Amino acid sequence: MATTDRQATTLALAHALSAAERGLAVIPLSRTKLPALRSPHRDDPQPAPCHGECGRFGHGVYDASSNPARIRELFAAAPWATGYGIACGLPPHHLIGIDLDTKSGTDSSAALRELALRHLFTIPPTVVVLTPSGGRHLWLTGPADVVVPNSAGRLAPGIDIRGAGGYLVGPGSRTDHGVYSTAPGTAHIAPAPCPRALLRLLLPPPRTHHPTLPSAGRHGQGLVQFVLAAHEGQRNTRLFWAACRAYEDGIGPALVDPLVEAALNTGLTEREARATIASAARMTGHRP
Repeated sequence: MATTDRQATTLALAHALSAAERGLAVIPLSRTKLPALRSPHRDDPQPAPCHGECGRFGHGVYDASSNPARIRELFAAAPWATGYGIACGLPPHHLIGIDLDTKSGTDSSAALRELALRHLFTIPPTVVVLTPSGGRHLWLTGPADVVVPNSAGRLAPGIDIRGAGGYLVGPGSRTDHGVYSTAPGTAHIAPAPCPRALLRLLLPPPRTHHPTLPSAGRHGQGLVQFVLAAHEGQRNTRLFWAACRAYEDGIGPALVDPLVEAALNTGLTEREARATIASAARMTGHRP
């Protein structure tokens, strides 16, 4: 088993280095598809927002690099890694991932075709990665000045979006459920530009601006940014932590709407966001 894992790690590193040659920034993943390196701040009683400024590994997608030496260091620190993640939203490709899932019991491919017919766009030939569960990841590129947020099921049931702050499991990665592979004929083509009509659907709708009250100040903006930086698996935790700090510092009511808006941009629903903030208010002895 140990030999098999070492082989899987060696293959994952080789695939990751190959992806880096195409300008893609990567991180090592475990068999669970999560970042292989745990946060160095996991035991801190009140972790401050950190995207790697501390100089240590373990910041998820913020560790991602296309530098071969850095990638080798990441994999050396995670010898149990059996896959790699490709960071979305970064130059030069500004990758956008369309995740067509099959586990939800819905026909996500049919849902995408329906959207394409309704909004008059076609998906151009592009990189397609096949998942062990029978799903597909479509790789598209976005404009440099547009930030596409992550979302789950917002576009249509069974369709998740991987954008800025998110990552895609790279082809060749081995997980508990099987191996990710590139669909025949798509391995060596470049990710295609996202159709404009689809890009408009991927962006959150304009919302009424709720300015942060002056009393919230820079600290309040920092808490909002902390929530915006969350990737899948961190969203509720980061929102709860930020809301607790806001209520403890007396700026909770002023930050409710900005925190909700930030949470929506990470892919949470408004109901989930407000419920999490209400829990934080109760935990800190305030009325939601």
